[in-house]
Amino acid sequence: QVRLVESGGGLVAPGESLRLSCNVSRRIMSISSLGWHRQAPGKQREMVARITSGRRNYADSVKGRFTISTDNAKSTVYLQMVSLKPEDTAVYYCDAVNPWGHYWGQGTQVTVSS
Repeated sequence: QVRLVESGGGLVAPGESLRLSCNVSRRIMSISSLGWHRQAPGKQREMVARITSGRRNYADSVKGRFTISTDNAKSTVYLQMVSLKPEDTAVYYCDAVNPWGHYWGQGTQVTVSS
């Protein structure tokens, strides 16, 4: 079992930045893949960023603006978001995949509005 707890969401104006954190209950080195997804009202959940064996992948809509990173000592995965747009408004979820399952956090709300 892997527990994930997100934090760092909030209300920001367009163009501002925000950093999301996801605390992972297991050593990150034991996790095959870590990622961030988001779900806007009325839309399907979509992958935003993922890190697998050191390789990073991003959705086209966030490339150049979002960065996924990990701090192994803190067992935390981050999503740094800059130049935020109103269309980035969504609930952001952290997820982890290992040989025993796929786990999700409870989500954190990000609202981009003037």
